[in-house]
Amino acid sequence: MELNFSYLLRNWELIAHGVLITVVLSVSSIATGFALGTLMAIARRSKSLLLSRLAGLYVEVIRNTPLLIQLFLTFFGLSMLGLRLPAVLVAVLAMTVNTVAYTSEIIRAGFDSIRPGQWEAADALGLSRAQAYWHVALLPAIERVYPSLSSQFVLLMLATSITSQISVEELTAVANFLQAQSYRPFETYIVTALLYLVLSLALRLLLWAVGRAVFPHLRGAAT
Repeated sequence: MELNFSYLLRNWELIAHGVLITVVLSVSSIATGFALGTLMAIARRSKSLLLSRLAGLYVEVIRNTPLLIQLFLTFFGLSMLGLRLPAVLVAVLAMTVNTVAYTSEIIRAGFDSIRPGQWEAADALGLSRAQAYWHVALLPAIERVYPSLSSQFVLLMLATSITSQISVEELTAVANFLQAQSYRPFETYIVTALLYLVLSLALRLLLWAVGRAVFPHLRGAAT
């Protein structure tokens, strides 16, 4: 068998576009998923039994159903409601819904690791529950689970590949198109796999740099 990558080289702009869409999907889903996941983790620890149960139900439903099915339900559900949104935006919504569930469980574990004495000290200072989370618990909790969050975000980036099923022109969709045109599936998916590897390493490096900049203990451990 003779390998031939010339067709891929001639279509480098299309491949670069796929990489860009993958990056946009990943960054958007990570940012919104992290913010909403933090709020969901707080809801799960709420003293309100109803709020806690509803948050718990959401997490269990999302974590026990496939992301692909969630993507289809979002895509077709919005269409049935008459909302004609761009495929990229639908993909971000579906991936955010999924990311919130997994991120909230990781962050909730971080909150649970905060010693009771710190919560009691916040109460003694007259801080509200929201102030206690913001000033006392949030940063230490995220610092303790940051490696797990980083791994989850990398997995999310790789999961963007399934959005090709709703015609999002990300990297995997571009690869599928190119291999169908060139009849060179092996070469096409070799290059695709290498690009995903580069994206994963780049994201890990970025998350590592953010961790060192934000969390002093991680910076000290690395030193």
